[in-house]
Amino acid sequence: MFGKRTGTGAAAAAAATMAPALSAHVPTLRRGGMLARWIPAALFSSGILAGGKPILVRDFVRSALYDPNHGYFSKRAGPVGVLDASIRFNQLEGGLICLSHFLDLYCIASSVEKFGRSAYMQHLDKLYKKHDIAWFTPVELFKPWYAYAIAASILRTANLSVPLKIYEIGGGSGTCAKCILDYMMLNAPPKVYNDMKYISVEISSSLADKQLETVGEVQSHLSKFTVEHRDATNRSGWGRKDPRPCWVIMLEVLDNLPHDLIYSPDQISPWMEVWIEKVDGSSQASEVYKPLQDPLISRCVDIIGMNEGKASAGEKLALAAKGVLSKVFPKPRRAWLPTGCLKLMDTLHQALPSMSLIASDFSYLPDKDGKTSDHHNYLDAQGDADIFFPTDFRLLEQIDHNCSGFSKEQKNYGAFKPVKKRRTIILDTGAFMEEFGLPLKTRTKDGYNPLLDDFKNTKFYLSVPTHNRK
Repeated sequence: MFGKRTGTGAAAAAAATMAPALSAHVPTLRRGGMLARWIPAALFSSGILAGGKPILVRDFVRSALYDPNHGYFSKRAGPVGVLDASIRFNQLEGGLICLSHFLDLYCIASSVEKFGRSAYMQHLDKLYKKHDIAWFTPVELFKPWYAYAIAASILRTANLSVPLKIYEIGGGSGTCAKCILDYMMLNAPPKVYNDMKYISVEISSSLADKQLETVGEVQSHLSKFTVEHRDATNRSGWGRKDPRPCWVIMLEVLDNLPHDLIYSPDQISPWMEVWIEKVDGSSQASEVYKPLQDPLISRCVDIIGMNEGKASAGEKLALAAKGVLSKVFPKPRRAWLPTGCLKLMDTLHQALPSMSLIASDFSYLPDKDGKTSDHHNYLDAQGDADIFFPTDFRLLEQIDHNCSGFSKEQKNYGAFKPVKKRRTIILDTGAFMEEFGLPLKTRTKDGYNPLLDDFKNTKFYLSVPTHNRK
């Protein structure tokens, strides 16, 4: 889905899943126009290909989202709204979130008609009209309870004998940071709160300023909170490796990380990288296919298991059968690769080898059912559209283990079996909130709980280091 939200004045676009290897072609929500050899599209007026040199798809996506001059997240304080006050759920009766622009992102319970337009929906509808923004994130809609659950999970498992240090990547308006600091001030031992550090790593300068403003609403938080305006994927920005334990929080960050695209003309031909170049004498862009040579793409292909050159005997037999079929019915293949996620996880493991990670994101995108106008092509995104990808959490787990130094392959015959260096768990949002949160705080009068009943397409990923480290 590549599109622009209407009614809110903001934009939205979506791309394929994080684990494209499971599909023979790009499993986009809105399929169409994606299999052509050449795909023309309008370029930015500022010229994303101004230099005339071809660029990888991930560089195109990154520029469309984060370029300081025309990137979607750089041109405004943010398409994400900030509530003036917390919603008092226990004063609302019945209903489901059935706002059209909200349905486009989150998978809401299916019985909208059964409950009708309740006080809850009406309240949210007023909020969207008042703020005129694209969407409210869960941490904003359910503040402070959503962030409180994250803080509780940290406090329950952290080693409190050392100062608590939390990094948040892509902290938005600063609501999560403020609420976690609030929770620690109210519930943690005084020494934990007094000695803790909370560092926000934010690529958008406008959002960095907003975070300082939000956290600064409580004066005592400011001595513990800092914002580092930089790219979290850049290893140099983290400085020297820090072996001390810390926490890293990423809420709806993975869906906006740049992805690469690979292509194969049929079922057995080798995968090729997709590059984008400017068509001579025009303002159009086209795709160009090259043999795999980019290290990040090649590594991602290996992690996913898409490298046919390393296939087993059984897999080679299946490939041979595909080869016969491909001659009769050739079918092009396209797949999105989470190279941005791989680069970020690699950077985090190098800089913070003892980190504990909490990430939350979409596991899939629901069918479009609201006031959204989709672009048919990712190349149409011109800085006024959000490009986002659902997360395959099992693949995220594979990437996490790989970046920590774990490999399934036994390099030396007779050696001990490789041991994982991370303990991981994937939880539905509802399960996470029931374990660490206060579900009664987000329940309406009739017992409906949007935090538990909705957001069926979002999950939490928790990853902590084991003692199996050299």
